[in-house]
Amino acid sequence: MSNIVAIVGRPNVGKSTLFNRLIQRREAIVDAVSGVTRDRHYGKSEWNGREFSVIDTGGYVVGSDDVFEAEIDKQVELAIEEADVIVFLVDVETGVTGMDEDVAALLRKVDKPVFLAVNKVDNNKRAEDAVEFYALGLGEYFTIASINGSGTGDLLDAVVKALPEHVEVEESDLPRFAVVGRPNAGKSSFINALIGKDRYIVTDIAGTTRDAIDTKYNQFGFEFNLVDTAGIRRKSKVKEDLEFYSVMRSVRAIEHCDVCILIHDATRGFDGQVQNIFWLAERNRKGIVVLVNKWDLVDKETNSARDYEKQIRKEMEPFTDVPIVFISVLNKQRIFKAIETAVEVYNNRTKKIKTSKLNEIMLPIIENYPPPALKGKFVKIKYIMQLPTPQPQFAFFCNLPQYVKEPYKRFLENKLREEFDFHGVPISIYMRKK
Repeated sequence: MSNIVAIVGRPNVGKSTLFNRLIQRREAIVDAVSGVTRDRHYGKSEWNGREFSVIDTGGYVVGSDDVFEAEIDKQVELAIEEADVIVFLVDVETGVTGMDEDVAALLRKVDKPVFLAVNKVDNNKRAEDAVEFYALGLGEYFTIASINGSGTGDLLDAVVKALPEHVEVEESDLPRFAVVGRPNAGKSSFINALIGKDRYIVTDIAGTTRDAIDTKYNQFGFEFNLVDTAGIRRKSKVKEDLEFYSVMRSVRAIEHCDVCILIHDATRGFDGQVQNIFWLAERNRKGIVVLVNKWDLVDKETNSARDYEKQIRKEMEPFTDVPIVFISVLNKQRIFKAIETAVEVYNNRTKKIKTSKLNEIMLPIIENYPPPALKGKFVKIKYIMQLPTPQPQFAFFCNLPQYVKEPYKRFLENKLREEFDFHGVPISIYMRKK
C-alpha cells in the first residue's frame, strides 16, 4: 500500500501551493498528459527515496464561510482516518485563529504523526512571530514558505521518517480488477450480479458498502480478484463527504490493481468526479474499461449509444483508445461482455512484443514519417525495444532524443496501438540516446 500524507488546515493558508510543490518533483509521472490538472487534489511525491501519495483536503471545500467550519472538521476527520501522516498548515500572517484551534483540538486526540507547519515565513521577523503557534499544543513546529520552498526539506525529512514501514502482504498472482466509480453508480450491484450472491448490502443511499473487499472470481474460465471500492467504512460522523471518500478509496484501489473497471451512471453524465477517477487510472498507467450503467433508464433515440460514446471519448482526450460497454446491472445486460473486455484489456497490458518484430514493423513507418527536423538537425531513430515493466513502455533509441516533441511521440503511440492492439491501456514512450 502506498502511504498517504494529508495536508489539512483552514482555507487560504497555502495548502494547494504546498501540495503543488510536493508533487512537482514527480511532475512527469504524475502528469504525462497535458490538461490533466482537472481539479487534481491527489498526487505522488517522493523524498529521500520514499514514495507516498499526497492528498490536499482543501480542494474539497465548497461553500461560503459558514459552511467552511463544518466542512473543515469533516475533512480533518477524513484525513485522520485515511492518512498515515498529517501535515497541519497554518499561516503566520493571520496568526492563530479560532478555526486553527478547532483543527488542533481534533488533531491532539490522534495517535498518528501530526506535523505543524507555519507557512509564509519568509523573513526573520515572521520566524519570531511563529512562536505563538506553540499555543496550539502540538509541540514543535516547522517554519516554511511553500511559495519558494524554503523549509520544506526539513518538514519532508520528518514526514518521511514518520511514514510506517511497508509490510509486504502476500500478493496472489491473480490479476486484480478494481471496480471504481462515484457513489451510487452501481458498483456493488455489478459485483453481486457477477458473483450471483448478495454479498454486499445494496440500498439506494450512497455509500452503504462497508469495506473494500477482494472477491475471488472464478467462472467461465476466467480467474481474477475483484476489488470493490464502494468500500466505505462509515464512521457515524462522516455522512456527507462521500465524494471525498470515494476518491480516497479509489486512489488506493487504483494504485494496487491491474485493470480499472470504471462504472459510470448513464443518467448523470461523464462529469468531473468520474473524469478524476479516469485520469487517476490513466496516470497510474492502469488498464481501463468504462461501463455505462443504467443504460436501460436513458431515453433512446437513433444512434444515442453512438452519440453518447462519442461525447465520453471527447472528455477522455487525448487517451481515447478505451473500451466503452453499455450495461444494465439491474437487467444483467452485457455484464459478461464487461468482464470479457476487462480480461482482454488485462492481456493487452501484459503483452510483450519481440524486439525483432517491433523493429521490423515500426522502423519502416518511422522512415516514411521521420520526426520533423529541428534547427536543421535530423533525428534518426535506430532501434526500438519494449522495457521489462508491468505495463507497456517503449524505448526509442536515437541520436537526438531531446529534439523529439510530444506530437511525434503521440504519432508513435498511435502507430503502436494500430499495429499491436493496446486497446484500453496507457502506453509510455521514452526517447533514449543510443
